[in-house]
Amino acid sequence: MKISLRHLRYALAVTRHNNITQAAEHLSVSQPAISAAISELEGHLGQMLFIRQRGQGMTLTPFGRLAMDKARQILAGVHELEHLADSGHSLSGELMLACFEDLAPYCLPQLLRGLQQRHPGIKVGIRECGFDQIGKQLGNGSLDAALSYDLGLPDGVQTTVLCELAAHALLPSGHPLAAQQAVSLGQLCKHPLVLTGQAYSWQHFLDLLRFHGLQPQSLTKTQSFELQRGLVANGLGVGLAYTRPFGDHSYDGQPLAVRPISEALPLQRIVLAQLQSHSDSQLVNALREQALQWFGQSPVFGW
Repeated sequence: MKISLRHLRYALAVTRHNNITQAAEHLSVSQPAISAAISELEGHLGQMLFIRQRGQGMTLTPFGRLAMDKARQILAGVHELEHLADSGHSLSGELMLACFEDLAPYCLPQLLRGLQQRHPGIKVGIRECGFDQIGKQLGNGSLDAALSYDLGLPDGVQTTVLCELAAHALLPSGHPLAAQQAVSLGQLCKHPLVLTGQAYSWQHFLDLLRFHGLQPQSLTKTQSFELQRGLVANGLGVGLAYTRPFGDHSYDGQPLAVRPISEALPLQRIVLAQLQSHSDSQLVNALREQALQWFGQSPVFGW
């Protein structure tokens, strides 16, 4: 048996979806066809590409990661050859992009609209994830790129800095600290603190406080950024965040006061991340170019 492009496409679909059923649905083929192609490819290569785990889908083996990196390069080259005679500079193909869940509603729609206008042939699959899932999926090769804060990214990841943001305090509109132009970390720690509970996020802010010799009076962790804003807006604590949507109101309509932190804290970076082995992807390069343009011309969150 010779390796065919079909074998590579089927294997990459399983890599993207970590699941034969979803890969089959995406390619509009039967599950047995996917399974047979994977078995044939593994038999020809003489090594396992995937670990089958009941209830956890398909995970690439170390050899599988190397093989799928090469498969991506081969299919990308074939795609470029097929479109060599196309007029203009528009690209086409599929791109799997993850975005940190707090950033996604505020950055992705306009960014993807611009990418579609420039390259209507690029089809982008979107995953909204926490930091831990972004790191895991970048590491196992199921993503082409991720838009995220620079937290929890695995080794072997190449990042492009899109912008840098300063931390700010979230306060109920009638809070005494809201009368100030800026708020210190020490002042915030005298009140109940509300942070989002995503992996790496709350630890990051607690590390900043510890660096300044501080700890909060009490800590509440929420599963979402909007619940954090809602609790603060309703007087149940104060918050720290980098993300700031347009319009300082919680979902239930309560007003929020947003103030800068008086201490000189490190800025947090928003980055586009990809595996170094994907650095020659024309589709990711097109996404990066669009992201740099969008973040460069638009104040993020109105700042």
